[in-house]
Amino acid sequence: MNETDVLDIAQSALWVVLLTAGPIMFAGLLIGLVIALFQALTTIQEMTLTFVPKIIVIFIAIVVFLPFMMTTVIEYSVTLFDRIATTG
Repeated sequence: MNETDVLDIAQSALWVVLLTAGPIMFAGLLIGLVIALFQALTTIQEMTLTFVPKIIVIFIAIVVFLPFMMTTVIEYSVTLFDRIATTG
């Protein structure tokens, strides 16, 4: 295994992390912006107002995107194990 292989594996790993975490982070960002807009329009500045909707939306996003996330991680793992088997 040379430096190119290590960099390729690291790049693939970072891409998998972005693909798996991205939808959940985007859902949290989107609901955060909606709540911030709601708070700005209504002048309600309750600190706890942001937590409950974010928790609910992130939980729903995890349930919705879990099959995609698992498929992505499993495909990466199989590719990585195949690569290890062929070089070892």
